[in-house]
Amino acid sequence: MNTIVILCLNNALPSGLMGIKDLLALSGLHFVQQGTHRTTNESAWEPKVILANQDGDSIIDGHGRSFDVDSDLDAIHQCDAVLVPGFIPNAEGCPPTPITDSLTQSWLAARHKQGALVCGSCSGVFALGEAGILNNKRCTTTWWLHDELKQRFPRANAIWASALVDDAKVVTAGGPLSWVDITLHIVEKLAGAETARITADFAVVDTIPKSQALYVPEGYQTSKNTFLSNAEYAIRKAYYKPMSAGDLAGIMSVSERTLNRKLKELTGQTPKSFIDGIRIRHACTLLITSNKSVKEIAYSLGYSDDSVFRRLFKREMKMTPSSYQQLKTVS
Repeated sequence: MNTIVILCLNNALPSGLMGIKDLLALSGLHFVQQGTHRTTNESAWEPKVILANQDGDSIIDGHGRSFDVDSDLDAIHQCDAVLVPGFIPNAEGCPPTPITDSLTQSWLAARHKQGALVCGSCSGVFALGEAGILNNKRCTTTWWLHDELKQRFPRANAIWASALVDDAKVVTAGGPLSWVDITLHIVEKLAGAETARITADFAVVDTIPKSQALYVPEGYQTSKNTFLSNAEYAIRKAYYKPMSAGDLAGIMSVSERTLNRKLKELTGQTPKSFIDGIRIRHACTLLITSNKSVKEIAYSLGYSDDSVFRRLFKREMKMTPSSYQQLKTVS
């Protein structure tokens, strides 16, 4: 039996606290298990889910209501996964500071050292940072908290607006409801891809986390920094022209090394990833607003091989350009 701990902290989103437990309970139900191809010799997936915090006392959730937990952390010496849901933000739109006490931080670090999946959803990622778990790890959070995450935890390799990231069992994702993606990821890792897929089918959710770039307001990030704004303008202006890191560095009047450093600091991306990201977001606009074919759009954005463009688009947006283009017919 796998043990999964939901870390319950004050101001947590109640949807995460109970939603995770509900989704895990669904994954272990008999009619869901019947849909898998487990052999008769294999035991059923029956996760033990524990709602816990440092002292075992009830908490006040993000809506001001009392929420009871099952256990204190001292009673849990080992588990297979820990998940920290997000929090209701403060007036500045940021998570509380600090989120955890030293005992909770030590407990999280110990579970990570034991090899458990340690997961943070949305602003819950900040709890992992306070425990030192994000140091030198690729991670993400919701797009509007990226700068705050980098400021609080400069040793984290934060990736802006990424979908779910799993770096050596440190699992992070952005968005208040990203606990769905993370919970399914836990089911996949502990019970197998088929159980995760069937659980998603019964829950009527997608098993593939979508890029946050689908939802970020146009120009949000670049509006906060002149260098990024100028870089994006240069990329968008280069119609029908390929663009390398060297090309962009020349336009920005900096060395390639400086360009790489600044983009890493501001976005967590390499110059190539930044260029491709801007062009893919521009492609999204063109796919919805123009009547150009996918090939024409690829060429207009500087991709001489539209198959390369299609591959990049699918990796970034988790769907093909043609599928994205069809969105305008159903909206």
